Formats: sequence, C-alpha cells, structure tokens
Amino acid sequence: MDHPLETLLHRIADALERMAPVKHTSPPINGADAFVWHAEPGEMEAVATVNRIEIDLLCGINTQKRLLLENTRRFAKGYPANNALLWGARGTGKSSLVKAVHATLRAEEDGSALTLVEIHREEIASLPRLLTRLRKNEGRFILFCDDLSFDGKDAAYKSLKAVLEGGIEGRPENVLFYATSNRRHLMPREMIENTRSIEIHGGESVDEKVSLSDRFGLWIGFHNCDQPTFFEIVEGYAKHYGLDIPEKTLRAEALEWSMTRGARSGRVAWQFIQDLAGRLGKQLR
Repeated sequence: MDHPLETLLHRIADALERMAPVKHTSPPINGADAFVWHAEPGEMEAVATVNRIEIDLLCGINTQKRLLLENTRRFAKGYPANNALLWGARGTGKSSLVKAVHATLRAEEDGSALTLVEIHREEIASLPRLLTRLRKNEGRFILFCDDLSFDGKDAAYKSLKAVLEGGIEGRPENVLFYATSNRRHLMPREMIENTRSIEIHGGESVDEKVSLSDRFGLWIGFHNCDQPTFFEIVEGYAKHYGLDIPEKTLRAEALEWSMTRGARSGRVAWQFIQDLAGRLGKQLR
C-alpha cells in the first residue's frame, strides 16, 4: 500500500502536469517545401498547398521572370546571389512570381532542397531569431515578405537592415531574402518629404530608411500592363483552364471587366477568369 504522503505527491504532480501548457513543436524544416514563420511561439508552420500560379501563365513580365529565375537558380546551386526587392504597381504579379520561381526550381534537381519561408511584415523584428534557426540547417531558404513597407515611427526596419548586409554575423549563406512592395523605397513619398521638412535632422532620418532599399542587390520593377498584354494574360488563362469562349467575346468581356475595375493587371485578369469560369460552370484546376 502506498504511503499517504507519497499518494498525495503523485496527485499533486499529476495536477501540475495537467495545468502545464501544451508545448507545440515545429515540424522539421525539411518536412515541407514551404512554411510560414510565427514569431510567437517561435514556430514554422508547414504549408500543405501553396497558393500559386504556374510561371508560364505569368505574361507580360518576361524580363522580371528571367532576372528572378536566374538569381534564384544561382542561389539554389550554391553560388552567390542577391537579395531582391520586387516593387511596383499593385496586382502586377510580384508575389506570384516569387512563388512560381520557387515551384519551378523545386522541380529541378539543383533546387529540390529549396524551401520557401514566409515572414509577415508585422514580425520583421523577429528576423534575427528566425535566421539563427535557419543558419543551423543544411537546406537553402528563400525568406519571403509580401507587401513590405514602413511608416515614420516604425523601427522594425532596423532589424531587416542589419540582416540584409550589416551586423556581425550578416546574412547566412543558405538564406536569400525576397520582398515585394508597392514602394521603391519602402516608405510613402509624402512621408519622405514631410520628414525632411519638419525634423531638425530630417534628411538623416530619411536617408537611414531609404538606405534599406539600397541593401537589396536586385531591384525588379513592375508596371501596369497595356491592353494587348492584358488580353494576352486573359487568353493564356482561358486556354490553360479550357474555358471555351470565342476570342472576340472573351476580349470584349475582359475589357468591360477591366473598365469596371479601373485597371489592367494580372490580378484583374485573374479575377475576371474566376468570374468567367463560375459562369461557365468550370473548375480552375
């Protein structure tokens, strides 16, 4: 028979174990080809299916595709490559290109160990922790931040600035940083002008923030497409997904759709294709 004190201690231990928070362990870094980093509680969540478009369907950005694909392929092979800032108009395929390039290279022998890790803009300050973890891994990682920008009071850019090039340790050789932004210098033009005019050392403050974009070795610009390119994108989608509709009708409906949106871009074209597929009772698979 157990001693009463011993029984009591066992009950206390069991109660404490039930009260303790459940520890969530991150999956192995090589357990998937894409992850999302969560600063709290410091985990990498595997992405079962990445939301992406095939690279051949990204029309009107051939130069951008070539530049990013070549840079990433060199990195996948273990050669020097540059961090890249994809900047420009909304909906022109910046983030789609990053994901498409990753998928393309994963299918190649040299890129089979290439992993995409997304970090949200709000968690940029946790970059040093994430890089410490990736540095210890034998794989190669594209660290991706979509829609990156900073406001006047945001100090998180300092973490990114040190990671891109500065700092004692610098960027790990097995990590490449890709970011997309609507702003070439990652901050609004009016904020640059206001800071220079109202602060005593406004110029120095602005230069410190603007110099962040200079630390991206590769700048790739994206611009709104013209009407022929817009039609090329729409027709490419329609052919790929087997949407049976006369070309003249397709173009007329696509043009009307773009006019209601007040823009022509890859995103607007995709939204039109989704609407068209729904009306035709087709699946986009």
